[in-house]
Amino acid sequence: MIRAAELIEQKRNGGEHDPEELAELILAYARDEVPDYQMAAWCMAVYFNGLTAAETHALTDAMVRSGETLDLAAALGRKVVDKHSTGGVGDKTSIAVGPIVAACGVPFGKMSGRGLGHTGGTLDKLESIPGYRVELTTDELVAQVRAVGMAIVGQTAALVPADKKLYALRDVTATVDITSLIASSIMSKKLAAGAQAIVLDVKVGDGAFMKTLEDARALAELMREAGTRAGREVTCLLTDMDQPLGRAVGNALEIHEARDTVRGDGPADFTELVLDASARLLAYSDLGVDLHEGRDRAEAAVADGSALEVYERWIRAQGGEPDPAVLERAPVRRPVQAPRDGVVTRLGARAVGTVALELGAGRRMKGDPVDHAVGVLCFAKRGDTVLAGDDLAEVHARDETAADRAVTAVLAAYEFGDSSLPEHGIVLDVVG
Repeated sequence: MIRAAELIEQKRNGGEHDPEELAELILAYARDEVPDYQMAAWCMAVYFNGLTAAETHALTDAMVRSGETLDLAAALGRKVVDKHSTGGVGDKTSIAVGPIVAACGVPFGKMSGRGLGHTGGTLDKLESIPGYRVELTTDELVAQVRAVGMAIVGQTAALVPADKKLYALRDVTATVDITSLIASSIMSKKLAAGAQAIVLDVKVGDGAFMKTLEDARALAELMREAGTRAGREVTCLLTDMDQPLGRAVGNALEIHEARDTVRGDGPADFTELVLDASARLLAYSDLGVDLHEGRDRAEAAVADGSALEVYERWIRAQGGEPDPAVLERAPVRRPVQAPRDGVVTRLGARAVGTVALELGAGRRMKGDPVDHAVGVLCFAKRGDTVLAGDDLAEVHARDETAADRAVTAVLAAYEFGDSSLPEHGIVLDVVG
């Protein structure tokens, strides 16, 4: 019988777990033999005292072993690729990358999660599409990737159940932003789901869990090492999350923007990240292309409409309707106007994410419902010149009271100056 209290005390006091004892704690939690309140205490102890590299690898391995594993390459006879983000504000990248990569002939299979705090979750966004099924059996997943070229699903009960439980628990216990737990959570899903090549988008800045490039590199190296140990090819992109990605923040709003990007009409920063990630996945694939040709093929798939065709087939295959007209629209839409002439010097990503959360686009407690229609559209971004009275953003709310609060909060997320700022791209660095 696992003695969870002793391991909590050990980590609380700064001790190091024996890898086998740590693995048993995680496996017992997956079997419902350790209650949430004890795992919450353990997560908080880890928050303050961390995990060593050995503990992190033991944790990752245990979460993989807590359920079944899937070898997509063997099932499909093809090299399968995947892309994952550490979580940001307005980050709907996978929803656009998948169809582009699949349109180029490379299978894309992905397990995604739900929102964590002020960051949105891919599954919550996809569930804003009426009828979309996030739960597929393993056989259904393989069959869909074979027939359509891609699938994005939730964690099944059979794959990494320990992480599924721990992921939800961390969201409501303020223990999300722990490097070792983030790395283990992400890589256990990637390893169990069977992709052979993975691009990891490690967010950096105000709206990310990693606030500095140094911290982001540390997380990237930890995840890349976990992938390499398991025989996977892994590249980590360190990307800017000091402001929201793209314009849309909120579930249905982000689905609109992802679809627009797949057909070539997306915001510049989001489009650049989507094409960069797609190019790297194509270069990792068995197509035999380099990064430059991968970029050319990704751009061609968008330009000729084949990526949009795959997007529509994918959504229909999982029970949804790809026409954006069916997405729910919030009943109240309110502009946020510039108070003065000037240049936008800052748009706080976390502040905007928190506004979306308070509107109902995210969840505060485990099991909270999500309002798919609400959110924020950010028209003016860092470096843009605006005039007094210009629309900086637009709030989509359920009622007038919520809209009033949100307009005030979004305006407070903006800062203005009188001169332009030096520009930098969305990709800040690459590890691997």
